[in-house]
Amino acid sequence: VQLQASGGGLVQAGGSLRLSCAATERTFSRYAMAWFRQAPGKEREFVAAIRWSADNVYYAGSVKGRFTISKDNAKNTVYLRMNTLKPEDTAVYYCAARTNSYGSLLIGDEYAYWGQGTLVTVSS
Repeated sequence: VQLQASGGGLVQAGGSLRLSCAATERTFSRYAMAWFRQAPGKEREFVAAIRWSADNVYYAGSVKGRFTISKDNAKNTVYLRMNTLKPEDTAVYYCAARTNSYGSLLIGDEYAYWGQGTLVTVSS
């Protein structure tokens, strides 16, 4: 299974972007998908996650109220709508998928499948 992320770019502070991540296999039996990000010189961090069959969503405190994770089952795609972007949101954003239902959705090591990353740059 491959995850193909897109939608990054350069945006001014206060602006919006929508990231997309499509799985190449429609029959891929995922339990959840998530977005993580890694800023230059920093550790990878959790951004948002969604359980594929239950629609439960989870957010990092730093993005709650500004970012929205959603999915389109028919298109086999997960989205991250990012509003009111801040310079500190600048990072490479990665989508991830997991098939296991145990463990925390916030931990990157629990995800077996990763996209290639898409760069989001927010200028001040």
